[in-house]
Amino acid sequence: QVQLVESGGGLVQPGGSLRLSCAASGNIISAYVMGWYRQAVGKQRELVAAITAGGITNYADSVKGRFTISRDNGKRTVYLHMNSLKFEDTAVYYCNAAWTHSTLLTNPLTSWGQGTQVTVSS
Repeated sequence: QVQLVESGGGLVQPGGSLRLSCAASGNIISAYVMGWYRQAVGKQRELVAAITAGGITNYADSVKGRFTISRDNGKRTVYLHMNSLKFEDTAVYYCNAAWTHSTLLTNPLTSWGQGTQVTVSS
């Protein structure tokens, strides 16, 4: 019933920036913790950023200081602002929701969508 649709990916040069969007529809509520994940070719999906209903954020060490997660509950959208992009940031980026940060890792609430491709290349 809940659907999350990622957008905003594309091709960017090293050092560049992108803003990803995760638009929610269906039975999504603002109390959910929201997370951005990525999966690079040959690697497992990893959680890179999370934000609580109150706006508290958490980041993977690999993106800390470069990425910023935010949410606009009125628009039912979560954003990932990506700065100082590196080659190793190349991946398909996904969003998902959970009741807690811990369950973002173990039991997110929705099925995985198509994601949005981010390619960092010179």
